[in-house]
Amino acid sequence: MKAVRRVSATARIAQANRPQPQSIAPRATLSTNATARTPAKQSIGKAYNSSLANVKPSTQEVPFFQEPNRPSPSQTPQPSKQNTTQDGKLFRGNYVLTPLRQYQNLVSSGVLRGDEHQTRIIERLQELHDQLVTYEPPPLEEEVRANSFLSRWFSRETSEPVSSPANAPKGLYLYGDVGTGKTMLMDLFYKTLPPSIKRKRRVHFHAFMIDVHKRVHAAKIAMGFDGGDPIIPVARDLAREAYVLCFDEFQVTDIADAMILRRLLENLLNYGVIMVMTSNRHPNDLYKNGIQRASFLPAIDLLNTQLRVTDLDSGTDYRRIPRALSKVYYDPLTPENEQEVNKLFDSFASADPSDPPIRNRKIITWGRELVVPESTSKVAKFEFEDLCNQPLSAADYLEITKNFSTIFILNIPKMGLDKKDLARRFITFIDACYESKTKLFVTSEVPVYQVFSDDPNESLPGHHHMNDHMRSVMDDLGLTTDVVGTSSMFTGEEEVFAFARACSRLVQMGSKEWAETAGQT
Repeated sequence: MKAVRRVSATARIAQANRPQPQSIAPRATLSTNATARTPAKQSIGKAYNSSLANVKPSTQEVPFFQEPNRPSPSQTPQPSKQNTTQDGKLFRGNYVLTPLRQYQNLVSSGVLRGDEHQTRIIERLQELHDQLVTYEPPPLEEEVRANSFLSRWFSRETSEPVSSPANAPKGLYLYGDVGTGKTMLMDLFYKTLPPSIKRKRRVHFHAFMIDVHKRVHAAKIAMGFDGGDPIIPVARDLAREAYVLCFDEFQVTDIADAMILRRLLENLLNYGVIMVMTSNRHPNDLYKNGIQRASFLPAIDLLNTQLRVTDLDSGTDYRRIPRALSKVYYDPLTPENEQEVNKLFDSFASADPSDPPIRNRKIITWGRELVVPESTSKVAKFEFEDLCNQPLSAADYLEITKNFSTIFILNIPKMGLDKKDLARRFITFIDACYESKTKLFVTSEVPVYQVFSDDPNESLPGHHHMNDHMRSVMDDLGLTTDVVGTSSMFTGEEEVFAFARACSRLVQMGSKEWAETAGQT
């Protein structure tokens, strides 16, 4: 039934809404816009976790690191500052920065801590970078071959490739626990791709799959009663837009995703697409205990054989490095706290006199209207009920965070077993805020990272007590019961991990570092 609901939801979008081929599809902006909002400003001498993925080094001069066949610093004049090209490419003087050089510069300037394990991963990314310099993807058929849309997309006379090109380098699958720097390393690789590569895309995997399901739905409509496999033209279209794909947080929790992933990944590889992925899990652990998991096993084999699977766990969790807290979370729910947060909203909303706050702004998501109670073009304010007691999905939350870089949520209640659906939506919303680098202000009944916790004074049945798996996951994420309490609300393996990760992210999003760097446009 879950897969049926997913497909039927797409029936509301018009065929004309299918993203047009370009270097970065519209859905990709859910991630790339978030990246763009992260400012370059960062204190020298401090190094934090992977949230610094998009922080550019200080304009203060830092040493060049000599590479093979490069003139030494004494032979080459040092440029005075680092710049970017129009597409965000980092360069220094006449040299385009490579992943290794940029990582060394960030360590030298104090923005990142030196880590031998991360250096080993950077060297692998450097190898792939060097291979991509000379890589020529196979030519794809012309998009327009006939007058009819059907012929243009789905001509069956076209022979499709049955294997990946012989000259294609292997992509990378980077996995490890939260806080090991996966996103930072992948973003560093993406930003230092060779300037000749124009067809590239960096996207959160969840946003990518939303885009894919829209395209599959449009393909089925275009194919009509004749039928056929819609994955092939969708993969061809994606390959035409980008032959280097970077996926952040690759995970599979949805049967609708699981059933199409093998064919999708296989066809992307056959069209010469090079993929770099980050994940919290080894491929063998993806979609554990999922419905019809046996049908997903070929996708696991594909990841293990066609990508270089690399473990990032080095024993250092950058999210556990102590950091100062910022006053962005207000509890309990008192008139004083409500007044304080409303004053903050008024301050943000009045920053631009030409963009005053309006009530009931409408934004369009999946062909329907979503009403924002009060907002400017950059700052929005919601009641918790407006966000989480409505039938909203991850796609809705991603659209909200794409539109608003700063979000206020008022009156978040403590959630028990009777509010599990609300808790799941809130977790999904937090994930969207984190991915989009959203600045978040909240008022809540209890400290916001304890809104899922059990009442210590309430007696629970034995099977509702926190289990060993929950304790293990919380320990992996650096969480303690003193900070987030204990929760028996979530039981499944994926649920437990999503809960603990949301708590970890809430703690991080309440830090002074996050408050100073998030929400920038």
